[in-house]
Amino acid sequence: MLNQKISKILKDIEELLNIKGDSAFRIRAYSRAGKVLDDLKKDVKEIYEEDGLKGLKKLEGIGDRTAKKIEEYIKKGKIKYYDELKEETAIRQIITHFFETKGVSLEELKKNAKKRKIVYSRYTKPAKQLLELAGSIEKAKKAIDKVADWANSRKLDYTIETVFKKWLELDRLKPKEIVKKPFFRNMPMIWSETKKKWYVIDNFGEWLEFAGKEKEIEWKIQK
Repeated sequence: MLNQKISKILKDIEELLNIKGDSAFRIRAYSRAGKVLDDLKKDVKEIYEEDGLKGLKKLEGIGDRTAKKIEEYIKKGKIKYYDELKEETAIRQIITHFFETKGVSLEELKKNAKKRKIVYSRYTKPAKQLLELAGSIEKAKKAIDKVADWANSRKLDYTIETVFKKWLELDRLKPKEIVKKPFFRNMPMIWSETKKKWYVIDNFGEWLEFAGKEKEIEWKIQK
């Protein structure tokens, strides 16, 4: 069914309008339309073939503009407004994604930008340069993700400019491996392959044979 494909596009439009700072009424309209298609038991294409645009408008929660966009997708396999919106909001999408990797939501970003805690314009130029370098929004986002994973695993700070600096190394950037080691009551443990036994190393460096159960072993991440 086309329902899920069109629903995904409508929800993407909702997100892009939110990034753009469009009216809450229009954002809700696309959100509602996406949910209608998700819950629809019948293929929306069948509804259109049976009753045309009028049939789409009869669906509760589907307005005139949204119905026309659904019709456009059924006929052409794409929605021009969606493509234009992606292009228009490209820079903002990249900036928003960068802050999301730092744990800052879109709403927080908007609030901080209003309070001048974040100077939004400072990120516009590097985001545009990153888009030109990557060639697409998706590739730019993936590059940011790679740098974020690599930096966060090493507790390093990173900026959009870090992506430029690491561009030639992107394919080689790997997050630091998380190593977990066994402990029993905060004392380190070691496995003897020859004796097939666990030992606990006490505060004096003595190896004490572990007589407990495996579920009592605590695995801690070594930073």
